[in-house]
Amino acid sequence: MKNPSTPSYWSLVWQRFQKNRGAKWSFRVFIALLWIALLNPFIAGDVPIFTKIKGESSFPIFKQYLIDLGLTAKTGKYLDPSSWHETQYDQAIFPIIPYSANYRDTDNIHFKSPFGPQTMKRGQAWHWLGTDKLGKDVAAGIIGGIRVALKVGLISMLIATLIGLFMGGLAGYFGDDGLRLPIVTIALNLIALFFAIHFAFISRSYQLSLKDADGELLKSCLIFIITIACFNVLAKLLLYLPAFKKAITLPLDMLVMRLIEVLNAVPGLLLIIAFSAIFSTKTLWPIILIIGFLSWTGIARFFRGELLKVRNMEFIQASRALGYSDWRILFKHALPNAIGPVIILVAFGIASAILTEAALSFLGIGITEDIQVTWGTMLKVRSNGANWWMSIFPGLAIFVTILTFNLIGEGLKDAIDAKDLVD
Repeated sequence: MKNPSTPSYWSLVWQRFQKNRGAKWSFRVFIALLWIALLNPFIAGDVPIFTKIKGESSFPIFKQYLIDLGLTAKTGKYLDPSSWHETQYDQAIFPIIPYSANYRDTDNIHFKSPFGPQTMKRGQAWHWLGTDKLGKDVAAGIIGGIRVALKVGLISMLIATLIGLFMGGLAGYFGDDGLRLPIVTIALNLIALFFAIHFAFISRSYQLSLKDADGELLKSCLIFIITIACFNVLAKLLLYLPAFKKAITLPLDMLVMRLIEVLNAVPGLLLIIAFSAIFSTKTLWPIILIIGFLSWTGIARFFRGELLKVRNMEFIQASRALGYSDWRILFKHALPNAIGPVIILVAFGIASAILTEAALSFLGIGITEDIQVTWGTMLKVRSNGANWWMSIFPGLAIFVTILTFNLIGEGLKDAIDAKDLVD
């Protein structure tokens, strides 16, 4: 029986992680960035936190927050954010930076320096980090860019992790001779993949090219999943017939590793550029999906390697002896004991995804400035070296964020080292 006073493996990992000062402070910076991203409208935005107009009090910021989350529709003044700056108030409390990332101050266009002259109306707030050529506040862009960067890094690596764990799990646990599947199941899944790609993406290319295509992209993903599921249901039904029960052994390890080698043979940035060219309008979600779908290979290789170590251990053999299914053993018993190195890769992968998005936006291949302000688009609008604030502040934000996740990854790498956890 386990001693309750004995710390668990992950408790020991957390204790060792906290002893690394750089990693500990980087984790605190990450938590701070996460809170800034969540509270973005309260820190930098056009919509006031509190207003009192003709004796009537309201808190417009909360409706704006629901709008940002997609939980309610825009109505009235919410169609024109600038109207909040033009409205006469009895009393109003604006965010710390009373500008959104997309707000254009027409009185301060053509790159106004944070230390140079700015045209300020009565009651108007100073642009503390200057403006760009369109009069957009740089500080508001930096704050808004935090939400974009974390969304790209976290969601894309979530996608990559799910794919990597699945593919690496198949290769490492089943090997080349551990899985037999009916021929009809394999054939129908190959046919399903063809029809899923056609109906979900090729036939809907026009809808996916629209400016507001994020919802259409979600529909395409649902069509893809439903199509695959329908063909698998058909395969299950056909297996009730004796003629379709013939099965073959799939060399999963060989197939997965050859696929990884093919993807790794082509430079990752080149693949991302090629796939991003499919979308004529550059929005956030296509970039997230592209980065996620092309970043799973390292995770799959590491997870496969760990599974090769644990799949013949006693607790796995005991699970097989008890009659547990291969899928239950893989995900309930093998996965928790082989996930350590994957967490390290995810931390480094988040930094890589953020840098990739910034690079694509800077090159004009990723998100475009007229759709959403990111650190990469801010760097792109810099006209010359004289506008130093357009390079320094977004570049510093990218540097700090990437350094944060790299230090977290280094801390996890040291903390998860199994040899050091053994007393």
